[in-house]
Amino acid sequence: MGTARLTFPMPGIPARDECVVGPLLDRWAREQPQRNFLEFNDGSAWTFAEMRIRAQRAAAALRGLGVARGSHVLSWMPNEREAILGWFGANLLGAVYVPLNTAYRGAILRHAIALSDAKVMIAHASLLPRLEPGSAALLEHIVCAGGLPPPIAGPHVHTFDVLEQPGSAEAEQPVQPWDANYIILTSGTTGPSKAVVCTYIQAWVGGAMAMDYFGQDDRLLANLPLFHVSGAGAVMDRLTKGGTCVLYDGFKPESFWDTVRRFNITGCCLVGAMTRFLLNQPPSSRDRDHPLRAVITVPWNQDSVAVAQRFGIDMHTAFNMTELATPIRSKANPPLIGTCGQARPGVECRVVDDNDIEVPPGMVGELIVRTSRPWEISQGYYKNPEATARAWRNGWFHTGDGFRRDADGNFFFVDRMKDAIRRRGENISSFEVESEASAHPDVRECAAIPVPSELGEDEVMLVVVPVAGRTVDPVALLRFMEPRVAAYMLPRYVRQLDELPKTPTAKVEKHRLRSEGVTADTWDREAHGVTVRRGKLQTG
Repeated sequence: MGTARLTFPMPGIPARDECVVGPLLDRWAREQPQRNFLEFNDGSAWTFAEMRIRAQRAAAALRGLGVARGSHVLSWMPNEREAILGWFGANLLGAVYVPLNTAYRGAILRHAIALSDAKVMIAHASLLPRLEPGSAALLEHIVCAGGLPPPIAGPHVHTFDVLEQPGSAEAEQPVQPWDANYIILTSGTTGPSKAVVCTYIQAWVGGAMAMDYFGQDDRLLANLPLFHVSGAGAVMDRLTKGGTCVLYDGFKPESFWDTVRRFNITGCCLVGAMTRFLLNQPPSSRDRDHPLRAVITVPWNQDSVAVAQRFGIDMHTAFNMTELATPIRSKANPPLIGTCGQARPGVECRVVDDNDIEVPPGMVGELIVRTSRPWEISQGYYKNPEATARAWRNGWFHTGDGFRRDADGNFFFVDRMKDAIRRRGENISSFEVESEASAHPDVRECAAIPVPSELGEDEVMLVVVPVAGRTVDPVALLRFMEPRVAAYMLPRYVRQLDELPKTPTAKVEKHRLRSEGVTADTWDREAHGVTVRRGKLQTG
């Protein structure tokens, strides 16, 4: 019997020159060679034609270091051009890009390097002093960017110009849309980081399907880190659509609008406290004097609405994970506060109980997801079959996130399932408590956690970090929250810290706060005679 030959386009599957890095660079270098693909903070730029040549040179050099199809190449870099060269050079060979958080050090760094199985790392000179001998011993080659490398025993160390010498190389066999593009490490809030394998199809869907409001002529600001799926996704969106991406490292609210005007940015991503930081900037006559037209923001709260209104922007919100490709998204400026939007076409989402039985609208359960297009969701965690099996059950990907859905199909994030609080028979969303508490002018950031109650179940503790130069008055904070949340959600305990404990990806390590529990410096409203009676806060 003969072997069937695959032909493109296949139903639902993008062609290689629509989603795979090498064929995409070939296509755009042929169709629009002089169009800028990447622009940098120093004012320089790489056209698609130049990007193709530079990526081919990097591929040839990486092959000389032993990289082949299926190899993993580490990148320990800020958002700089050398990171893109390492990424695309690896992909041209059919190798997989594995970016590491630039905050990694010590045991976390050693775990990430060991998990990656990579023998080649591209790293910035400023980060290499953190590389301990045990971690360095796992590598064979280090390519150093951004300066001269420090002395490192073990691997061969090269300056970055080794990747910029004339040459060209490609994969021994064509790279396919279902092959791995990159591996992104999760935050590891409750345990060691997991390595999420992401295909080219997943990256393509994240732009073509989930961000279809960005067209070829849009200019996206990639200011989120390339080691996050959001940062990598901005670059891939521009590559798949043949548009321009401005590579920028970090977010500075005081200069954000100047950057937007300088680079003629029409689209970007604003997450977490970024919206609050922009609102805190003094009002200006130029608040609407900018080219920015569409923004992705998470979460969708009053701050997001205020940014949309003040600056005249279409704000879209969504739900995504590294393992997914934005299965839920909203239209511009949704009217429902707290929504993530609706399931996009080709995606089925359910809210289920512990037995994967769908719960009625309005009830909280776990969000599970499946898609009609194969390879659109990560197929698992590298070298972690147990975690893969836990996530993929009954033909659905289990997000581990608590959601509710209304009768119109709008989805609302409630909490991480492990972070849920249950008090006096009521389920409490730590996310909702935090959203309202963080609106207080003295609160810079906060975390709501459960602590054991003398009566069983949980009490609510709010751990707050004050704005610099201020303190948080617990009674004033509770009075501020009283009209904003249900009475049973008002915290019993308030604790103040200078900083919240966080993972290297800046996610709050709530498990550490829970393990510390009620500390000696924790304020207890019941001990101070502050009670909630008949739904009202009472003192004395």
